[in-house]
Amino acid sequence: MSADRPHRIDLTRRAARVTLVLATCAIAGGYAAAFMPGGAPTWAPWLLAIGIPAALGGIMALGAARGSAGIGKLKFPFAFVFVVLTSGFCLALGLPANEGLQSTLWLGLPVRAAIIIYGIGLLPIVVLPVAYALTFDTQTLSQTDIDRVRELAAARTLAANEASQEAHS
Repeated sequence: MSADRPHRIDLTRRAARVTLVLATCAIAGGYAAAFMPGGAPTWAPWLLAIGIPAALGGIMALGAARGSAGIGKLKFPFAFVFVVLTSGFCLALGLPANEGLQSTLWLGLPVRAAIIIYGIGLLPIVVLPVAYALTFDTQTLSQTDIDRVRELAAARTLAANEASQEAHS
């Protein structure tokens, strides 16, 4: 970092990393609880139901963060996906397990399976690509960024070639 630019805290990446660590701990706790005497307690799947969407949200934010500018307009689709995944998992866990031959089917599936397949499985697949497509121009590398990467690659190659020549001399 240059001396004339003040150090700026990248709050988006910091929050995403903290979220990812906490989510990973929740997931690990949920899985570890399965080894408790008498089986997993009733709270263990809830850790997974919240930890998995939080981990996915943290990973998405880390991948989309552009320095201290954050994730821009992607915060809305990311929040939507987190809410859909979390509510879908929690709803599927919270509904009574009373499926039978006379159960109501949603698009050919029992209610809890339909929530998992259609809500958790398909809805984010529709929303995220559209969000990325709409924000492509602002969230991807600009031509200036690409040129800077190429310059750095050329400088690195030149330095490696010079070091190799010095080693052979």
